[in-house]
Amino acid sequence: MAESAEKSQKIYYSIKEVAAMFDVKESLLRFWEKEFPRLKPQTTGNKVRQYTEKDIEQIRLIHNLVKVRGFKIAAARKMLNENRDGVDKSAKVLSQLVEIRDELQELKDQLEGIR
Repeated sequence: MAESAEKSQKIYYSIKEVAAMFDVKESLLRFWEKEFPRLKPQTTGNKVRQYTEKDIEQIRLIHNLVKVRGFKIAAARKMLNENRDGVDKSAKVLSQLVEIRDELQELKDQLEGIR
């Protein structure tokens, strides 16, 4: 929980930080910027990318479609353009399910430790 509080205080994230969040390479994020027009992080005068929470949410949706669900780039782009709300809801549900699974696994491990 301390991590989420720390996250909300930060305004900009580097490409290295964002790549680490999603366990992808920085080059993939740059590629996605070219393929998905809505993904446009701010850049400094030195061409250093600065990602906001909004950019990270967009990456989360793209990551869910491409890496988790296995969509091709064109199909993911089409989904985001035609049914963004559905994609957003789907990503949130998937995220919640993963959290629940992790909590259940932790409880299972604790119960096995008691025996």
